Amino acid sequence: MGATISQAFGQVLREARTKAALSQERLALDAGIDRTFVSMLERGKRQPTLETLFRLASVLGVSPATLVARTWAELG
Repeated sequence: MGATISQAFGQVLREARTKAALSQERLALDAGIDRTFVSMLERGKRQPTLETLFRLASVLGVSPATLVARTWAELG
C-alpha cells in the first residue's frame, strides 16, 4: 500500500523545511501556526488548509504549486 496524500505532503514539507534550514518551531512561528501542527503535518496526521499551504510555501520560499506538485510526484 502506498503513501496517503497526507503522508506524501508531510514528506515534502519536511524536505522543504530541511532544505530551507528551518526548525519546525521557526517555520510555525513565521507561518503563524502552532509548532505542533507542523509536526502533525510532517507525520501525515493532519492536512493543511489552502490558506496554511500558502503560508507555509511563502516561508519556505517556494510556490504552493511546487509543494502540491512534489506531493503528487511523491505519490508516484
